Amino acid sequence: MLLSNPWIAALSALFVWWFSTGAILYAVKRADTGGPGGHVATVILGLPLLFLGIYGVLDSVDDTSPRGAYVSFLSALAVWGWIELAFLCGVVTGPNTRPLPPGVEGWERFLRAWGTIAWHEMLLVAGLFLLVFLTRGMENSTALWTFAVMFFARVSAKLNLFFGVPHIHTEFLPSPLSHLASHFRRRAMNWVFPISVSLLTFATFCWLERAFTTGRTEFSLLAALTALALLEHWLMVLPLPDEKLWRWMLPAPKLMPKTNDKTLLREEPHGF
Repeated sequence: MLLSNPWIAALSALFVWWFSTGAILYAVKRADTGGPGGHVATVILGLPLLFLGIYGVLDSVDDTSPRGAYVSFLSALAVWGWIELAFLCGVVTGPNTRPLPPGVEGWERFLRAWGTIAWHEMLLVAGLFLLVFLTRGMENSTALWTFAVMFFARVSAKLNLFFGVPHIHTEFLPSPLSHLASHFRRRAMNWVFPISVSLLTFATFCWLERAFTTGRTEFSLLAALTALALLEHWLMVLPLPDEKLWRWMLPAPKLMPKTNDKTLLREEPHGF
């Protein structure tokens, strides 16, 4: 069967990763030019994606065929995609929407950075627990593992951006999240990166072992997805022009108003 071919599964995961990322960036780009309510409207119009994802998970939890694996995989990506859309549109971010003031270090810097994404992280955790509930005791848990791989890979990526990596593409940030760039750090290496790539490499080989041992499609999809997460981490340190993959869909840059230093002095502790 064509769908059970591991190469088809890997190519499918690669295409969905590329296309879904570009589609979300394109939607946010359109929202940037849609006026004050453009971002909220985009998130609301995207709600069918969330509902379709939840429906797909429910429809495939008892289906262990290749078709069930693909449906579960795509459904988890749909749930994830809507949450990311809400984040990139600035609708679900965090209580801190200010740039990082100069000279802030240590726990203060960490708390301010956490404050920029707190609600988004909580929504991702809620999504993970929702999939745990929907797939508990069921035969097909592809959706849960798909979401879990993306969740932990994203946490790892955010920690690396916080501690510092050589290559950061701030042009990927839409206008509602322009303040996030000040919380990133450029440096040659950080202590989290070797741990991140080691764990992702180990996970990739574990999925590949299960794929070759069992021949089940879901493990091929998960292996490809984890390998792509590993690639995204390496792109933080390797000088490769990966931004060209989506540059035609990137949000148009906007000039942001200059930050008033006096305003920074009046803000509450940790920028909340």
